Amino acid sequence: MRYSSLFTQTLREAPADAELVSHQLALRAGLIRPLAAGIFSALPLGLRVARKIEAIFREEMAAIDCVELLMPIVQPAELWQESGRWNEVGPEMLRMQDRSERNMCLAMTHEEAVTDLARHLIRSYRQVPMSVFQIQTKFRDEPRSRGGLIRVREFTMKDAYSFDLDEAGLDSVYQDMYRAYENIFRRAGLEDQVVSVESDTGMMGGTGAHEFMYLNPAGEDTLLICDGCGYRANRQIAVYEREEAVGETPEALTEVATPGCTTIEDLARFLNIPASRTAKAVFMTGFIQGEERFIFALVRGDHELSETKLANAAGAVDMRPATEEEIRAIGAEPGYGSPIGIAGDAVIVVDDLVAASGNLVSGANRVDHHCLNVNVGRDFEADLVADLVAVEAGMPCASCRAPLRSARGVEVGNIFKLGTRYSEKLGANFLDENGKARPLVMGSYGIGVGRLLACVIEEHHDDQGIVWPISVAPFHVHIVVLSGNRPRGELEAAKRICRDLEAEGIEVLLDDRDERAGVKFNDADLIGIPVRITVGSRGLAKGQVEVKMRNERDRKDVAIEALAGYVKEIFQRGQA
Repeated sequence: MRYSSLFTQTLREAPADAELVSHQLALRAGLIRPLAAGIFSALPLGLRVARKIEAIFREEMAAIDCVELLMPIVQPAELWQESGRWNEVGPEMLRMQDRSERNMCLAMTHEEAVTDLARHLIRSYRQVPMSVFQIQTKFRDEPRSRGGLIRVREFTMKDAYSFDLDEAGLDSVYQDMYRAYENIFRRAGLEDQVVSVESDTGMMGGTGAHEFMYLNPAGEDTLLICDGCGYRANRQIAVYEREEAVGETPEALTEVATPGCTTIEDLARFLNIPASRTAKAVFMTGFIQGEERFIFALVRGDHELSETKLANAAGAVDMRPATEEEIRAIGAEPGYGSPIGIAGDAVIVVDDLVAASGNLVSGANRVDHHCLNVNVGRDFEADLVADLVAVEAGMPCASCRAPLRSARGVEVGNIFKLGTRYSEKLGANFLDENGKARPLVMGSYGIGVGRLLACVIEEHHDDQGIVWPISVAPFHVHIVVLSGNRPRGELEAAKRICRDLEAEGIEVLLDDRDERAGVKFNDADLIGIPVRITVGSRGLAKGQVEVKMRNERDRKDVAIEALAGYVKEIFQRGQA
């Protein structure tokens, strides 16, 4: 391909709002261009990289007998209403009406659609196990798109779905997908940088999930890792070896003045007690079974609340912090909140360590006042008791008690054991050997193309630009013609070299622009194609061209007749 025919433009400087390296370089190298917040056009070079990634997806899915199909992005509300997610999913799903005023949506994921296919196509146990996948556009109306392709609103995803007879079958295909994902990340150039962690099932539901995390300080997710036993989990659901609760004989409930003590730190200092002797109130609202409810959470003062654990315990979706007006409406007081004596139908969720501890200090629902000797069960009743603690680095591992460490990561893939959540609700059944109808046991498995592309750039770059692994590079070779279109024979020689390389299956970008050599070299480094060949009049006089690998500083003069073999050898040795 000729550079002059590329519908693209490189930038010397990245836009000021591009903070991540991958965002900056994707823009500067002309891979993408923004259309709106979180919505990008893929330009020719970026699209070629995406297609290389998709080819890896297809090969790895084929290796585990997962067959490709394509489902619509526009879906009727009825499907999502059958699954129950129409009211569970919040504003991130874009809803609309067609001309007949029929409710529709832009699909964020395709569990409903694929289950609908299964209930019509799978009848007998003889038809399973079955796995299918698609590579298709998704839309999620993210409130905070960021990082270029890391968090976007419109994106391309490889999403796969499996159907089995039982949990044992699901476990088997789950492991196949797990290994396929490991192969995908290795082939894309992230072999040692991606780890799997236990994760929350979120809106997908089901019995278990893993996320594949690219370890990077710019990642949005916090991971807790044990170097002793190998435990790894997203902080959203991570657990640790809980402290021993201090069981005490309940003492008399006493209200005391605590002027200006609106934080746990202020309160502990004023009363001269450790924060672990206090109970911290967190006020939220969320939809529980389609109804908005006030959620009153209580954790020990030296701990932070995990909102994911709270939402899972309460069965809440679209959870958000309660407003001061909402807090006061139930009889509580911001900064001095307590479950004692509150009104209304608030759901009280208490961390299990608080429930087992005696004589804690809690708010009195009165400004500048707290209560001493608060005891769950005597002074108020908890609707739910669960682990609500957000785990911190240094806490002991629940398995081996070694201190956990934290790391940041970008989620590049996820796999879910859905079980029968969707098949039961949509009636996707099969007849077993005895002719009895049973629900299909399902799994769901996703990887975002653009996010993986961005992570590859994050991992493979230097001060000059991108350094693509050969497996996903837009082209194998970048030919730079020193004289541009001036009549010195260089361009014609470069065209011949291009044809010879392409005849050997080598993909070539020919820079035929009438630009200064420095501009061309800078663009070549920025775009990051693995091998650069420079065609100049001095070398041609000797029957040679200069070859430089993008990931090395050295250059080598190579005879033109030996060039194709030399480049193929580079790739075979894995040097590029």
